[in-house]
Amino acid sequence: MMGGFGQKPVSSGPHERRKIPMPEIIIVKNEAEAGEIYGRCVADLIKAKPNAVLGLATGSSPLAAYQALAKIVHDESIDVSQVSGYALDEYIGLPLTHPESYHATIHRTVVEPLGLDPSKVHVPGDVLNGTPLEDGDKVALAGPAYDRAIEAAGGIDVQILGIGTDGHVGFNEPGSSLASGTRVKTLAEQTRVDNARFFDNDINQVPTHCITQGIGTIMKARHLVLLAFGAGKAEAIEETVEGGVSAFCPASALQMHPHATIIVDEEAASRLRHKDYYRYAYTHKPAWQGI
Repeated sequence: MMGGFGQKPVSSGPHERRKIPMPEIIIVKNEAEAGEIYGRCVADLIKAKPNAVLGLATGSSPLAAYQALAKIVHDESIDVSQVSGYALDEYIGLPLTHPESYHATIHRTVVEPLGLDPSKVHVPGDVLNGTPLEDGDKVALAGPAYDRAIEAAGGIDVQILGIGTDGHVGFNEPGSSLASGTRVKTLAEQTRVDNARFFDNDINQVPTHCITQGIGTIMKARHLVLLAFGAGKAEAIEETVEGGVSAFCPASALQMHPHATIIVDEEAASRLRHKDYYRYAYTHKPAWQGI
């Protein structure tokens, strides 16, 4: 399956402007341009649906997107009091107050800049709050409870995603079931190496386990927006967009989603065989389609 192909019919609402059978690939100059595209999309969604449910991710890739959205929200005085959010994942064993917990990170990078109601923004580890992995009864129940909470909220409208160098999304490492729900996972060594930069470059400080939305949970969101920047993500993007759908590149499941958008810079797009077509398709798409 190749991203960017397929018909794009008009859909029934402003936050579901198009439904296509494969991802749309947008190649941008830099992270700021990608952020503007995401920010405009989500701002328009909130205007049309004040109680929108946002899927949130941590890491460096979404930061420009959150900054762009915050600027639009403030510049256009958009009411976000009813907006709720559900994060992708959380480390197991870190208290919520730890600066690198995803509870703290989401509060710092999303809740405060956008002015969201903190009581409406959730991470999978909220009920754990540092519970050790050994407390199996409590840890095992947290994942299914999180999936039920998302369903009770009406499901996620727009889920933002980053991608790991090995093709993981959330903390769904290679080999993760494409039908998986929120559950406990063991972090791959490469993921811990990549994330050590947030822990004083000391891999020994990086937890070995996490709780993460599964690929099956992620795929239930109505719109997926994946961001990737830099040459280090080029191979993962190639496999995601133009490779086969496989659990060994979990992000490749996006090929099966009815409304997925993949936004990459030139370096991350460098290995795509059909990048000229993706540029052409995006340049010539009607403005009313949005992303």
